[in-house]
Amino acid sequence: MYDYVIVGAGSAGCVLAGRLSEDPDVRVALVEAGGADGAEQIHVPVAFGALFKGRHDWDLQTEPEPGLGGRRAYLPRGKVLGGCSSINAMVYIRGHRADYDEWAADGATGWAYDDVLPHFRRAEDNERGEDAYHGVGGPLAVSDSRSGVGLTDAFVEACLQAGHPHNHDFNGAEQLGAGRFQVTQRNGMRCSAAVAYVHPALARPNLDVILDALALRVLLDGTRAVGVEIERHGVVEQLRAEREVIVSAGAYGSPQVLMLSGIGPADELAPLGIEAAIDLPVGRGLQDHPMALLNWLTGEESLLTAATPANAELLRSEGRGPLTSNVAEAGAFLQTRAGLAGPDVELHFAPVLFCDEGLTAPHAHGYAFGPTVIKPTSRGRVTLRTADPATKPRIFHDYLATPEDRASMIAGLRLALEVAAQPALRAVAGAPLLVPESGSEQDLLAFAHRAAQTVYHPTSTCAIGSVVDSELRVLGVEGLRVVDTSVMPSALRGNTNAPAMMVAEKAAALIRAAATSAASPSAAASAPA
Repeated sequence: MYDYVIVGAGSAGCVLAGRLSEDPDVRVALVEAGGADGAEQIHVPVAFGALFKGRHDWDLQTEPEPGLGGRRAYLPRGKVLGGCSSINAMVYIRGHRADYDEWAADGATGWAYDDVLPHFRRAEDNERGEDAYHGVGGPLAVSDSRSGVGLTDAFVEACLQAGHPHNHDFNGAEQLGAGRFQVTQRNGMRCSAAVAYVHPALARPNLDVILDALALRVLLDGTRAVGVEIERHGVVEQLRAEREVIVSAGAYGSPQVLMLSGIGPADELAPLGIEAAIDLPVGRGLQDHPMALLNWLTGEESLLTAATPANAELLRSEGRGPLTSNVAEAGAFLQTRAGLAGPDVELHFAPVLFCDEGLTAPHAHGYAFGPTVIKPTSRGRVTLRTADPATKPRIFHDYLATPEDRASMIAGLRLALEVAAQPALRAVAGAPLLVPESGSEQDLLAFAHRAAQTVYHPTSTCAIGSVVDSELRVLGVEGLRVVDTSVMPSALRGNTNAPAMMVAEKAAALIRAAATSAASPSAAASAPA
């Protein structure tokens, strides 16, 4: 018997486990389908691509996508302690103020920018120091890039030459502009949610981390969640939750767990033999950020030759050098048309070739960059393929399905070509390897169909207002919350790992407040949310 059972030890689940187990009077179980995070490729930043399609990757894919020319897109997701924060590119971005204010205006009470900023700051240990936007002393290390690859500087300079402002802090007062990303690293090594929140808590007697355990379903007693059924090493077990079950399996996994438990669209569950205990639009509303990278060869040094003994020693002794690269080292947030509340395109720059969804190893020195549509209007869905929990779900993003999304992608590709034409990049550019045939709308869209991929930011499949309330409690079910990017009403303008951890920081505060209220209503009145 536990007080809290958390399904999924990804970015959000690790934060919850760390925060909730700070109270010695509660017992917490953290359930993860994958194993421990000991692999060297997890902790040495530049090596994360070697984790794709391996044992630490769920290795999902979409259904055929019309907006990708009928291709199935590869969707890597972390199946390991730390989840995606153990296999991602470590970019620390929060999104735009308008994202959160839009959520609140549409009914997500308590999720405006000024409401969530304290939770970002509480999580953060930013090496630049504390200010109105940033915190120090939190579990999550945030640092500047230490890779020192010159191609990245050339990209930033080319953005400035193209007329875009320099931005030293994308998470400060203004998001627009170009610059290097901050990263979730400490001393040049990855600082995942597991490293930040779970490793320091492993010695606590009230926290059980249960690895290699597949969640089969949430156990319901009527309309109350009372535990989780798991399968570990071929044995089915039940973990009981006296207070709450918290599903933190991500924007693909959380709807899958709920639907397997009979919480979801009744008309979709019935054909699979699953009786809907609670009829909710679980899995609908999926959003993600499609990205199309252009690639050029170069005669300059790139990350192709990062893995040298000298660079290994530089990482070990000084925590810097090419092995600390997060690959997506710099970027730019751009607004392609007037009248928008914020940017609609984000450029990501990598000082190495990045083709074929990152699955083809670079063969020569090169660099890649291109636009990501960061405020999509397209919506997809996640559904069950079968009633077997071990079967991967059906995922349909419907990328680039709307005129707005296609317009942003086409305009973003034009802006990328303008940046590529600037002196700073012309000076290092060799032959183009993967670029549009021309700047015409037809050729740009054809390039997007051919080259676009996910940039790993799925959201909104258990959204506030439709599946959960503003305190992330599943509608119609007692003792059950969803805590991860699936609760976001819409996609954020930017990378989603830091927001996933913020959601969990805020949820931990809400959960503690609820527990305090149950014990003493008057004492809970002043609890922060």
